[in-house]
Amino acid sequence: MAALFSGLPSIPYPPEQEGWWSPITSTLDWCEENYVVTQYVAEIINTLTNLLFVYLAVKGIRNCLKHDHDTVFLVAFIGYLLVGTGSFLFHATLTYPMQLVDELSMIYTTCLMNFATFSYGKSRRYSTILAVALVSLALFITLYYHYLQDPTFHQNAYAILTAIVLFRAMYVMEVNIRPKFRSKARERANPRPNGGVKAVQESEDLRDQEILRTMWMMITFGLSIFLGGFAVWGLDNEHCSTLRRWRRDMGMPWGFVLEGHGWWHLMTGTGAYFYIVWGVWLRHCLNYKQDEYELLWPNFWTMPEVVKRGGSSANGHTSSSRKKEL
Repeated sequence: MAALFSGLPSIPYPPEQEGWWSPITSTLDWCEENYVVTQYVAEIINTLTNLLFVYLAVKGIRNCLKHDHDTVFLVAFIGYLLVGTGSFLFHATLTYPMQLVDELSMIYTTCLMNFATFSYGKSRRYSTILAVALVSLALFITLYYHYLQDPTFHQNAYAILTAIVLFRAMYVMEVNIRPKFRSKARERANPRPNGGVKAVQESEDLRDQEILRTMWMMITFGLSIFLGGFAVWGLDNEHCSTLRRWRRDMGMPWGFVLEGHGWWHLMTGTGAYFYIVWGVWLRHCLNYKQDEYELLWPNFWTMPEVVKRGGSSANGHTSSSRKKEL
């Protein structure tokens, strides 16, 4: 690996040193060497890659405010911002309080998405009980994790909560939007019934099938990036000593490419953003607002967003024309 970069100008890695935030008090220390670029940031790449979270969070928050998305998704993007900010501070300092800010904000944001998914269409009493249960669960995870100080517990709790909300959202999407699964009660709830006109019904069914196709593309793409980030992180943990040797042979900045946990930030941050945007689009479809809002996602290397149809007139694209470009 290092031979590929041997002919390129580089800066030798200095030895690890004490830094501004020393000593390290976190229960985790990643494969990136500490304080080798600056004494003010413990892990420079793991820190800076969190700026993607900040950028995407601001993008999501502005989109929610501009296009009147449900408040729960505005709060979710604020939670996403806290995850990125907490991770930025954690990797910059490697202190235990900042570790808690980073890891627990992941739990809280995922609990919020569980509430958004499981409370939709339910009674106020059900939603209240669910909220109390999720707050209690988040409090239990917080206290028990602080007691154990075992990162494996946090990682397992986060993985379980994420899997639950993901599969539930997929189920809700299929049974409420796909025409062949749609119940009579769901059809009667439509605020703009087609009056039994077959041509109108067929047109709406085709529209919804196209929406589902795009949603599954978003899920597949976002989940692949998200899980790919975990795979890269696993390789980073498993082969840390080899990667450190290669980085030092390559020198800076080329060695930065081999910072696996930094790639984990970029990939999981992208996957999580896709999930929240999918949730926004799904909620509008569940509310029968498919003709009022559209998903803008022109290609795989751009970040999607959901906008009011009138709000996208400046670029002249409709939802269907966007999807044809994918």
